[in-house]
Amino acid sequence: MSKAVARAITFEQLNGRQKAAVLMIALDVESAAHIFKHFDQSEIEKLTVEITNMQGVHSGVINKVIEEFQQLTVAQEYIVKGGIEYAHSVLEKALGSMKAGEIIEKVKELTTVKGFSILKKSDPRQLANFLQKEHPQTIALILSHLASDLAAEVLDEFSEELRADVAFRITTLGRVAPSLVGEIETVVDQVAEEVINESSTSTGGARSMAAILNKVGVAQAKFLMNAIEQRDPQVAAEVKRLMFMFEDIMYIDDRSVQRILREVDKKDLTLALKIADEKLKMKIFANMSERATDMIKEELQFMGPVRLRDVEAAQTRIVEVIRQLEENEEIVIGGRGSPEDVFV
Repeated sequence: MSKAVARAITFEQLNGRQKAAVLMIALDVESAAHIFKHFDQSEIEKLTVEITNMQGVHSGVINKVIEEFQQLTVAQEYIVKGGIEYAHSVLEKALGSMKAGEIIEKVKELTTVKGFSILKKSDPRQLANFLQKEHPQTIALILSHLASDLAAEVLDEFSEELRADVAFRITTLGRVAPSLVGEIETVVDQVAEEVINESSTSTGGARSMAAILNKVGVAQAKFLMNAIEQRDPQVAAEVKRLMFMFEDIMYIDDRSVQRILREVDKKDLTLALKIADEKLKMKIFANMSERATDMIKEELQFMGPVRLRDVEAAQTRIVEVIRQLEENEEIVIGGRGSPEDVFV
C-alpha cells in the first residue's frame, strides 16, 4: 500500500486486522510490545505487514478506531456484570439505540464461544440442515449467538412452520443458564471438533429478533412478524418498536423525509416504490419537487416486471441510509404510538 493510498483510507474501509494495526500504531512502543507477546508467530507476521502498510493514517481514523475499541471494552465489562441485555440497556441510554445495537453485535461476534464462531463461518444452507435436526429452543439459542446477517439467512432456509417457531423462541428467549450453554457447546462440538471452555450467559429477546428481521427480506420479515403476533401480540409490538422497515417511513416527519431523500439513490427509490402502497407513495411524493415526482411516476409507469428480491434489496439500502442518518442525529424517527416518541 503506498502512502497516498494509506492516507486516503477511511475508517469504514478498515477490516479487523487493519483496525488492530491502527490501534497498535496509536500505542506507545512498550505497550505494543507487551501485546505482541500474547500473539502467535502467524498473527505477529500478519499484523506486522498491516502496520507496515499503515503509514500516514489520518488522525481522525485513528481516533475512530480507539473510540470503537473503548466502546467494545466497556460493553464487554457490562456483559460480565449483567449479561448482554444489561449491557445493551446501559449503552442504549448512553449512546442511543442504533449505536448500542451495533456495538453489541460486534461484541457478540468477538465473544461468542468458539464452537458458535465456527458455525458462524459455515454455509447458511449447511448450517440450516444441521440445526433443523435440533429442538427449536436449541436452534433459537444458537441463532441468538450468530451475527444477524447469518441468522437471517439460516432462518430463510427453514420451513415456514419451523421458521415461525424459532422466531418466536428467539424473541422470548431471555437469559440462559451457563450449564445449558455448555450442553449446546457439546452438540456444536460434534460438528466443529473443537472444545472451548466458556462461561458466558446468552440472551435472545426482542432486540435479537428485531436485528434479525432487519436483515431478512421484506416479505419474510412480515411473515415472521405475523407469526409472532399470532402467538403473543405484546411481544410482537415490542419487536416492532425496536426495528425499522421501509413502510415505517410513514412515521417520519416531513423534514426528516426530505433529508433522507437527499441521500437516497433515485434508482433505489424508484425500485423500492414498485410494491409500496399508495399512502407511502403520497408521503414520499409530498416531500419531493414536482419535477422529481413526475420523473419517478413516469419510470414506475413504464417499468416492466422486476424481481421481488431486487425491490426488497433497494428498500433495505434505503433503510440503511435512514439508520445512518438517525445514528448521526440528522433525523428523528417517530415510534408506533409510544408516548415517548410523540412529537408536538
